[in-house]
Amino acid sequence: MKTKFLILFTLTGICFSCSKNVEYTPEFIKENTGRYLFTPDEVIAVYFKDQKLFLKWRGKDNIEPIHLGKHVFFVKELNKKMQFVTHPETKAHYLSVISEDEEAITYDYIKLADSMDVPSVYLNNKQYDKALAGYLKIKKEDSTSTFLNEHAFNRFGYQQLREENYKDAIAIFKINATLHPTSDNVYDSLADAYARSGDSLQAYENYKKALKYNTGNSRAKRFVEVYEKK
Repeated sequence: MKTKFLILFTLTGICFSCSKNVEYTPEFIKENTGRYLFTPDEVIAVYFKDQKLFLKWRGKDNIEPIHLGKHVFFVKELNKKMQFVTHPETKAHYLSVISEDEEAITYDYIKLADSMDVPSVYLNNKQYDKALAGYLKIKKEDSTSTFLNEHAFNRFGYQQLREENYKDAIAIFKINATLHPTSDNVYDSLADAYARSGDSLQAYENYKKALKYNTGNSRAKRFVEVYEKK
């Protein structure tokens, strides 16, 4: 048994070593270079350097897969055997995960157009309308998605607020309020941003919304009482 395992391991190692000498055509490189949608809010970037295939994923650059053929490779970071495929009808390009039986072709991670991006990138680039549209699409598909985390948006908004980027903070809190319309906390934060920016009327309106969903919100109650006495 040990001998068979050693022979198999040796042959596999030789195969992997040889498979690194893959020559890609310019057409193949152009066709498959790009960003593939891994989850609704993150991508796998595919690129080539000196005839070698590399991936970028979750902050890791220069991930070099183990080549099993021109179109087939194993990514240890993902623990997946994958291949490049093109959908026969739509002609869209995909990264396909190869199943253990290696029979059915699946279309797992679609290649994004250069003009498209994921919501978090739009958010960081201050393209708030596009970010909101992306997050609403995620919510429509999965209202419990971790990418819609209310507290994460709140932290990001307050980061902007601490830096006195009032317009950005307000835009981020507005996204949070749209995604979580029955949370008093999102309106409390939005009201706070308006108050710090000098817009007491909008602060008042949003503190009232916060009280609608939580009558025990003491900060909202104090601000509303003071404002109505003016």
